[in-house]
Amino acid sequence: MRRDEIADLAAFVVVAEERSFTKAAQRLGMAQSALSQIVRRIEERLGVRLLSRTTRSVAPTEAGERLIATLGPMLRDLDSAIAELGDLRDRPSGTIRITCVEHAAKTIIVPAMKRLLPGNPDIKVEITIDYGLADVVKDRFDAGVRLGGDIAKDMIAVRIGPDTPMAIVGSPEYFRTHSPPSSPAQLVDHRAINLRLPTSGTLNGWRLMRGGREIRVRIDGPLVLNSIDLILDAALDGLGLAYLPLDQVQPHIDAGRLTGVLAKFTSDLPGYHLYYANRRHSSAAFTLLVETLKFRP
Repeated sequence: MRRDEIADLAAFVVVAEERSFTKAAQRLGMAQSALSQIVRRIEERLGVRLLSRTTRSVAPTEAGERLIATLGPMLRDLDSAIAELGDLRDRPSGTIRITCVEHAAKTIIVPAMKRLLPGNPDIKVEITIDYGLADVVKDRFDAGVRLGGDIAKDMIAVRIGPDTPMAIVGSPEYFRTHSPPSSPAQLVDHRAINLRLPTSGTLNGWRLMRGGREIRVRIDGPLVLNSIDLILDAALDGLGLAYLPLDQVQPHIDAGRLTGVLAKFTSDLPGYHLYYANRRHSSAAFTLLVETLKFRP
């Protein structure tokens, strides 16, 4: 196979991953028209349609999905092998892409960058905030962050943080019209500010202890958001009860802007773990990142 044909196939994979010629062209640094011609050229050469195109979306056909399933792992191995060549340099180098929720980014990942990046100027870390529990292989991330217990068995997992204490809080304004609950059963009389989980489309269940076992509680409410920072703002505005990491609300509790309830029923969440595929190639930069993030009690 000629080099230009390999380059064309790699460009097709990017279009299929992005499901957009515009985004793929931006990612590849080329004109959208040139990218369209490349895909058309591949389809003509193979004699099958690889992409279904509408005015709003692009999606792989069955033939396209089969080609991606074959090409994707090969191209990722090629990327890893090329990145591994950076190990021959004096300093670790390369870009590391991580997907995680904002709380993990704020409390663990970004603070760790103060230890990692200043002494390693050739390492670049890209953090994407996402509650969707991304497939790191399919979505071309080097690693992701999830709570312990939520990680697929075929992934390598490294603990990067302690267990996370949670709190249920409301503002003084809210409690002027709603009596503070003294048991989980009384939550049915309250209004919640909920977090929507994009992968399942469901509301995040509040993990509480009752009778010595953990239960998941979902409470109705007037507002659903996809960011804990926005949920915190809404709780401060008196719009309802919020279920949030204790470290995010403690300053507001101390200042009297929020009041915690049901503390004895609120269990800690398992600590965050970095997870990644068992790759044949791991760059020095990625290995250094893992060592930097590794939790040491």
